[in-house]
Amino acid sequence: MEFSLAYEMQRPTRDDHAVVKETIEQCILADQMGFDAVWFVEHHFLTTFSMSPCPEIILTAIAAQTERIRLGFGVVILPYHHPVRVAERIAMLDHISNGRVEFGTGRSAPYEQTGMGIDPQDTREMWEESLTMIPKIWESEMFSYEGKFWKVPPREVLPKPYQKPHPPIWVAALQPATYAIAAQKGIGVMSLGVNAPSVMEEHIKAYRAAIKEAVPVGGFVNNKWLTSCFGYCAEDDREAKELCARSLKTFFGPGRPYVQDQKDVYTHLLEQWGGIPEHLVQNFSRYVDVKETTNGSVTQFDLSGGSALAQRIWEEFDAETICERAIIVAGDPESCIKAIKIHEATGVDQIQFLMATETVPHEQVMKSIEMFGKHVIPAFKKA
Repeated sequence: MEFSLAYEMQRPTRDDHAVVKETIEQCILADQMGFDAVWFVEHHFLTTFSMSPCPEIILTAIAAQTERIRLGFGVVILPYHHPVRVAERIAMLDHISNGRVEFGTGRSAPYEQTGMGIDPQDTREMWEESLTMIPKIWESEMFSYEGKFWKVPPREVLPKPYQKPHPPIWVAALQPATYAIAAQKGIGVMSLGVNAPSVMEEHIKAYRAAIKEAVPVGGFVNNKWLTSCFGYCAEDDREAKELCARSLKTFFGPGRPYVQDQKDVYTHLLEQWGGIPEHLVQNFSRYVDVKETTNGSVTQFDLSGGSALAQRIWEEFDAETICERAIIVAGDPESCIKAIKIHEATGVDQIQFLMATETVPHEQVMKSIEMFGKHVIPAFKKA
């Protein structure tokens, strides 16, 4: 099992310098404590929620101050950038870091896409075209391309990546259709939906089977599956679980970037979290039509109260249940190890923690990184 940290670079108040300084400090400590990678998003226009519009710059700063930790683009929004420029920037950082780059790709969401003057309906095709071009740029002495969105006359594009033939390629994925595309193209899955492992197990199995028939878009198949979740480790088990659960719920709260464009978002989140816990079914029995109960949770249900009721039930989803289902990895070291083993059993290769959020102060993030490094990560690393 590999361990990594994800960074939105959040802060409840606007203080750009502090968030940059603290983020770099956390990543340096993560390198020292045995984390395998750090991943940085690319977001635009999301004031206080994310201050990471240009991950290549902060990753370069981290590269200069670390020794072994891998540096992940989580992700490059391909429709926003000319593929030649993406290929150049990734290759340059790969040299600066002595071959530590992970190349994650994605398309973003309508709010940001339209802010960049891009039609959301074009982004799937733009992502595919760019993804087709970039490995060819790295592998060709002289590159040319004639596509729908980009046209490049014969040109030599340098530098080539330090890693041969190139860094591992990934795609951010929130739904089964994207898992299938990743398998077809031979690239890794970054499952960023924050799901209960029980919900994802069959999808991971399907990906493993399908990628055996991949026609890789790059020079090799990256068949790894990364699962993202919220993580926090501390001495006080209950307090750590409550803080991490609050961090999760704040992240997906009403009006937040990851929910504002979605319909029936809290119904979907209940499904992603493994269904309504039995005690909440009892609390809302007048409004919940139970279809099937498995392992103490309602996996199929109808809510006569609609989306408003789904939101109320989601808000009452308790920290203990969230932890028991390993939706988050939180608590003391023993609790964290227990939750990670649930993910490991489903076939996950790398677990990515969103730890530094607007609800968790810098000092507590640093302590949590240290706790993971001293007490949790060693339980999964072979001597």
